[in-house]
Amino acid sequence: MKKLTSTLALLALSTSMHTLADETQDGPTVLLWGDTHLHTNLSPDAYVNKNTNVDPDTAYRFAKGMPVMSDDTRAKVRLHTPLDFLAVTDHAEYAGVPKMLWDGDEELANTKTGARYIEMIKNGKGTDVFFELIGDVNASKPNKELHSQRVRDTVWKQIYEAAEKHNEPGKFTTLIGWEWSSLPNGANLHRVVFMPEGGDVAGQFTPYSAFESDRPEDLWNWLEKTAEETGANFVAIPHGSNISNGLMFQNVDSDGNAITAEYAKTRMRWEPVIEITQIKGDSETKGTLSPGDEFADFETYEHLIKTGDGEEEDHGEMDEAANYVRTALMRGMEIEQKVGVNPYKAGVVGSTDAHTGLASAEEDNFWGKFSLDSKPEGKDLEGAPGVTGWDMSASGLAAVWAKENTREAIVDAFKRKEVYGTSGPRIKLRVFAGYEFKDKDAESADLANIGYDKGVPMGSDLPPAGKRDKPQLLIQAVKDPVDANLDRVQVVKGWVDDSGKAQEKVYNIVWSGDRKMASDGSIDAVGNTVDMETGLYTNDIGTEQLTAVWEDKDFDPKERAFYYVRVLQIPTPRHTLYDSIALGKEHPEEYDAVIQERAYSSPIWYTPE
Repeated sequence: MKKLTSTLALLALSTSMHTLADETQDGPTVLLWGDTHLHTNLSPDAYVNKNTNVDPDTAYRFAKGMPVMSDDTRAKVRLHTPLDFLAVTDHAEYAGVPKMLWDGDEELANTKTGARYIEMIKNGKGTDVFFELIGDVNASKPNKELHSQRVRDTVWKQIYEAAEKHNEPGKFTTLIGWEWSSLPNGANLHRVVFMPEGGDVAGQFTPYSAFESDRPEDLWNWLEKTAEETGANFVAIPHGSNISNGLMFQNVDSDGNAITAEYAKTRMRWEPVIEITQIKGDSETKGTLSPGDEFADFETYEHLIKTGDGEEEDHGEMDEAANYVRTALMRGMEIEQKVGVNPYKAGVVGSTDAHTGLASAEEDNFWGKFSLDSKPEGKDLEGAPGVTGWDMSASGLAAVWAKENTREAIVDAFKRKEVYGTSGPRIKLRVFAGYEFKDKDAESADLANIGYDKGVPMGSDLPPAGKRDKPQLLIQAVKDPVDANLDRVQVVKGWVDDSGKAQEKVYNIVWSGDRKMASDGSIDAVGNTVDMETGLYTNDIGTEQLTAVWEDKDFDPKERAFYYVRVLQIPTPRHTLYDSIALGKEHPEEYDAVIQERAYSSPIWYTPE
């Protein structure tokens, strides 16, 4: 049975210490948990949706496991399990503007627009202010009265100074960053950007915003130029691809030209990792794209970031495959076959995108997308037309295999893609690929060293095969010590067939209990212990650990391929069930009350000689 909240903080602290002490190896083997995508009251949309109090300093204290005050309820809140690292990534567009207006900044308040916004916020029309600001971003036309260099520099300094204050090498890492919020006609092309350097480097530039350009190519050019001038070792992470309206992973560049080798090299230099899951839904795949995957359509969210007119905009025919990560991985191999470079050869992480300043992806300790929906009675309120707190997913954690808990080591792990994502639980996941693993390696206490010695870790390229070689994956998945048992481990394979078309297949590899695999490769559901009246569940089903050495018997050494691992938990209550019970009302039928949380490894790629 799920343990009571009051015991979890102590368990979390002891678990974290055990992990750091237990995993020291020759390789990069310290497992760190963090969030690379968090907004505070400096983000305009966060502020106008009632996060008026949780600033970067509060956000870092919450991530460290300290109790802080919730912005709206003023109740004491605390993470069950502290994070190891955090990047506060407020929007570069109009950062701090609503807060400074409300705080009485004379220069802003004396502008025509500023005075009007103050009156609107006073009259409870903050959401309307939000839509006006979003409209400027959609159109990439900043209001010059609000988009001043003074405001931008003032807010940026507050952000990087808070990060400097809370960075504790070896204990807790802060990554200085921001969000580039490109939103052409409501299509989400956002990237979070962070770096390992400190305030001395951050103070040399102003974060690049979508008001400078909403084209990713221009962002990459700016990163290149600024890196040369300052020494910043930037990482940019595309996210929310599920609501990109078919633009995030296209076959063409922003001008509609076919992707070239140069484009692919540039994109991979700056964007080694994709965010696969977060509060605004999961971006792995959909049933329409992966009809053979019974676990597709997980936490689906398809609401574009509209401008408040209440009507769906006509964006024409959408390239749905460009919205999801699995099809991007497949498309990347097809492009590589034509131009020689893969533009979508990326690892994956999860992160929250919370706008409450509270980095929690815990179903029973979820503080919503916005402060507006942070409490159960706010679930019905619309943060955008037709979108409420019931639509949101308590999702997104980044797991990093790093040599130590420092800025440099964490960014190095992102660069080499030895990272993975989960929908919230801290499922420990090891994946290595090679050709010489033995079945007994999966049971070894020295699994990590065997993996590094005989193979390559997640995020890597598997060397070419010999004539009789077949790729193997060495896999270890261990449940979150304070969460639910595991159901199964699956391998997702993508490959390019003789016609140049990418294909996909999901394999059930190892699972809990005595279930038998059917002739079509399927296995029965694990069961469900969730009590719909109390929100409790038991760990009487599932298992604590699953390990395997899997060999690809369908392998063709002439075909390029990728492999990634998906780990499923047993069913547990979704955050909406907890809130429904708290409200004393029936759970809305149109939303899932039970969820199978999961972890996604970064892929490993095979390329023929």
